[in-house]
Amino acid sequence: MARRVAILGYGTTPFRARWIDKSYYELAFDAAKAALKDAGLSHDQIESAVYGIYNDLFQRQFMPDVYVHDYLGLGLKPSLRVTTGGATGGAAVHTGFAQIASGLYDIVLVLGVEKCSDAFNPELKSSTPEVLKGIIYSADMTFEAPLGLTPAASYALPTVAHMEKYGSPTELQMAKVSVKNHKNAFKNPFAQRPERITVEDVLRSKKICHPFKFYDNCLYSEGASALVLVSEKIAKKAKRPVAWITGVGASTDMAFTGNRPDYAEFGSSIAAGKAVYKMAKIRNPRKELDFAELHDAFTSAEILSYEAFGFCKPGEGGTLIDDGVTEMEGDLPVNPSGGLIGCGHAVGATGVMQMGEAALQVTHRAGKRQVKGAKRGLVQGIGGPATSWTFAFIVEGE
Repeated sequence: MARRVAILGYGTTPFRARWIDKSYYELAFDAAKAALKDAGLSHDQIESAVYGIYNDLFQRQFMPDVYVHDYLGLGLKPSLRVTTGGATGGAAVHTGFAQIASGLYDIVLVLGVEKCSDAFNPELKSSTPEVLKGIIYSADMTFEAPLGLTPAASYALPTVAHMEKYGSPTELQMAKVSVKNHKNAFKNPFAQRPERITVEDVLRSKKICHPFKFYDNCLYSEGASALVLVSEKIAKKAKRPVAWITGVGASTDMAFTGNRPDYAEFGSSIAAGKAVYKMAKIRNPRKELDFAELHDAFTSAEILSYEAFGFCKPGEGGTLIDDGVTEMEGDLPVNPSGGLIGCGHAVGATGVMQMGEAALQVTHRAGKRQVKGAKRGLVQGIGGPATSWTFAFIVEGE
């Protein structure tokens, strides 16, 4: 029988467009130091480390995890790096969870870091083309990338398919998600992009890839986040509230997109959702969850995820944002942290940050962004070519 796993410590750097004065391993150090302080542990008590670092090209370094491991002073201790696109942080948490639940270790550091703008093009004086090139190599380079499967297209294609099948989400509904998450970010001191905008601002912003406009899109971010995961034996010694991971779900969809039976849905999120609810014994997520941190790389992704995780029926996701259900004052607040759109998307760190935010919520330490009475939340990380991977978690308080 699997052992219980708790989040004892969380630390993060602010997510920023640029950390010009710090290397990726210095950012990792800052996050790890904060997480260990929060857990009340020292680095020599860490038994194993799991690193979520998505893209070698971003760091301009193959196998960057070994340098992080050394810089943290964890030499000769076991470590493992995972990389699953935008879901990299979630995959790292999933791996750390397994190491403790299996009985292999009692204290595991899970750390995500990314520093994408080091991939700079000096001729154009911009990081954009280099970052996008680095991501495009995630697509199938034989057939699909040459046909235009760019990072934005990975989300645009299911969105357009959903629009054709159900007539939603509308661009107005997507704009409401953007306004909500930018507003939520004002209460998160680590967020990159709090901004007071209107739906008109979103609708008038420049088109980047149909149906997305500038404000439908999260930004590149740099930053690091870390969790200290522990067994129940260690958690009880802490003598303070901890957050328990009571459900995990994971799924990998068909990477060749033509093999998918329905492109109008996030198939891996539906499968991961069923698994995570089964493990956490949740039958009615709309009633039994107090909040959710969903992977809103694009606004429509949040709406399609409402449906994938059973907050409503297929095709009805847009009505939740129309009705205010997912606002901070609604029945089921989504992305109180600001999400990827408001907080930022430091790819390898994002899923770790989401889990840390959930832990803060259920231990009632989320400050101004605290969801009143929060006891149980859902976290989702998705990524990879055409959103192939999903990792989902249920996080609960005592």
